[in-house]
Amino acid sequence: MRFNSNFKNVILEVICLLYVFLFVYAAVSKIMDFENFRIQLGQSPLLSAFASWVSILVPITELLICGLLITPKFRFIGLLASYGLMVMFTAYIFIVLNYTSFVPCSCGGVLEKLNWTEHLIFNGVFVLMALGAILICRSGNSLSKNKTTTKRFSFILVGITLFSTAIVIVLFMLSENIIHYHNKLIRRFPHTPVKTVYTRDLKLNSYYIAGIDNDKIYLGNDTAPLLVTVLDMQLGEKDKKVIDLDQKDLPFQAVKILVQSPYFFVLDGRVPCLYRGRINDWKAKIKTKGGAYFTTAQAIDSTAVAVRTHSSINGESILGVIHLDNDKTVLNPKILQKQFDGVFDTDGQLLYSLELKRVVFLYAYRNEFTVADRNLNIDFRGNTIDTITRAQLSVVRIKEKGQRKLSKPPLFVNKSSAVSNDLLFVNSAIPGRYEEDQLWKNASIIDVYSIVKKQYLFSFSIYDIKGKKMKSFVIQNNKLIALIGSHIVRYDLDEKIISNYIK
Repeated sequence: MRFNSNFKNVILEVICLLYVFLFVYAAVSKIMDFENFRIQLGQSPLLSAFASWVSILVPITELLICGLLITPKFRFIGLLASYGLMVMFTAYIFIVLNYTSFVPCSCGGVLEKLNWTEHLIFNGVFVLMALGAILICRSGNSLSKNKTTTKRFSFILVGITLFSTAIVIVLFMLSENIIHYHNKLIRRFPHTPVKTVYTRDLKLNSYYIAGIDNDKIYLGNDTAPLLVTVLDMQLGEKDKKVIDLDQKDLPFQAVKILVQSPYFFVLDGRVPCLYRGRINDWKAKIKTKGGAYFTTAQAIDSTAVAVRTHSSINGESILGVIHLDNDKTVLNPKILQKQFDGVFDTDGQLLYSLELKRVVFLYAYRNEFTVADRNLNIDFRGNTIDTITRAQLSVVRIKEKGQRKLSKPPLFVNKSSAVSNDLLFVNSAIPGRYEEDQLWKNASIIDVYSIVKKQYLFSFSIYDIKGKKMKSFVIQNNKLIALIGSHIVRYDLDEKIISNYIK
């Protein structure tokens, strides 16, 4: 009987020592590499929104439990706390593996060598060890055979199990809500949501993407305004076409080409003029001339083009739609919201979703976008996860010339963007919390939003080429085409992204 008691005591000591070793090692590893640990928690699909305080609370809790375990008087409480904490860790991994949109990186140290399933098994073993140690510890208590005490003890164990699991589930649900709907610039980066498929050096950085269809990419060139270079999806050159305008005697200043197959448009908002033609012959007829000047344009369909123009009364920016068949322009001054001067502060990118039949305007210097139908009736105003709500601009007036200029470079919030189906892709300029500086030095970050669900989904990186960052991109279905310096790159989007498209 004494031998049996001694054997139990040895097992109890071994389990307590293993827990002390595990928690001390884990806590010290987290503290020694605290910033990396906090970044990893920030990328967790469960705890992103609570990474700041969880990253501090976890190692402190682990060390406190170690103190309880090595103190004989408080060992039983320490074992109960160890059991509860390991149940929480186990529930965390189980939810990550079964109920989250992606699986993050491991948490460092020796456990980084384990995959998540092995980590789950490892935690499960420690949960059983803690349970065994608790039973051994309790068996030495003279009241352990009392029915009332046994019942109370069972309730305590069940309560700890349920409470620990419930904490993880509640944190998961709260974090999901905060990240998707009330985000304060915490990004999530699923593993490899994009894959580089083809790369080509165009030798020049004056190209821009004029359009894309199922099997072709159309490039315009600022130095040759009417030249269209046609590439296939493997980035091989298929053709070069020079657009034939039916009226060539206009004072062109800033010619741009838009391709929306089977049509293309030639525009110059400084003339202003707008041509339309078909890509089967690349001949364009003038559709509008004169009227309102415009700075940004986006084709809606063969009969309408959305533009950012200016008010003839106060010179402030307005969104409008030019209808080519009757040469009428419909304006809605309510879409663009003035903060300072109504010109610089309403600068941004104009997009159109063919699937949703919606116009999207994304501001360049603040965390806001507006979604409207093709007649410019506003659906809703949304926000990106960046926290800059007011444009940080310094605008000065030059009275002698009647001009307004920026006295210093503006702070960009959204560099470029694209829309595909119901997803809005934003190349952000603002680093988020729990993100490494090196990532921003070597890559461009694209945040993905669901227009229909009105929520942030996740982010991914497009890496620099020869020190050059991505300057523009377009997306169609599962293909992302980007210009990076003088290179054009085709990426394929994986199921993590395209599964979010509306059917």
